[in-house]
Amino acid sequence: MKFKNELISGVLVKRYKRFFADIKIDNKKITAHCPNTGSMMGLLNQGNKVWVSKTDDPNRKLKYTLETILVNGSKVGVNTHFTNKIFKEALENNLVDELKNNDEIRTEVKYGKDTRFDFLITKKNFKAFVEVKNVTLSRFKGTAEFPDSVTSRGLKHIKNLLLAKKEGFEIYLAFIIQRENCNKFLIAKDIDPEYWKLLTTAVNNNLKILCYDCKFSTKGIKLNNKIKFHNE
Repeated sequence: MKFKNELISGVLVKRYKRFFADIKIDNKKITAHCPNTGSMMGLLNQGNKVWVSKTDDPNRKLKYTLETILVNGSKVGVNTHFTNKIFKEALENNLVDELKNNDEIRTEVKYGKDTRFDFLITKKNFKAFVEVKNVTLSRFKGTAEFPDSVTSRGLKHIKNLLLAKKEGFEIYLAFIIQRENCNKFLIAKDIDPEYWKLLTTAVNNNLKILCYDCKFSTKGIKLNNKIKFHNE
């Protein structure tokens, strides 16, 4: 997944009202759009180095978007809008071992009355729904976690994946860790015990978990290593 423009480095001043971040660039303070509505736990220390993109769109009120934060020497991608693009590119290039050589990859597929799954993948005698989650939380060295706050939306997705399983679909939940410094993935059950409980039930009912970290460059972000999921 390539960035449209070269990123600009700066220093985080503060993030507020969920969607805004004040950033200092060359001794000038700018306000950037924050495209991550989660808590961003552990990422928002004042003085952290950050990278932003700048748009040429004259209709955009905020010209800058917060993309990446440097935490303990490791880059963390915070733009949740990139997550599905990163995963779709990997699917198209057959980089996800469990989901290779597909006949069709559809995005934002409606299911039921009020749900859209991120992907519907089909090939001969195979149809699968895939829901994708962005992961940024890491409270312990080398360990990524999800979620970083209570997620009622995440619960709904698991419930509907289980319904789809009963209708003959294979079901997958893909956790994309937008970090480079983790080799283990956990569900943060102390943050959202209900999510952990339901996901555990779903795994026992053949929900398949995919987990990958990401590789960052000045040009973009791509899927990198498969990370082991520990359901503890």
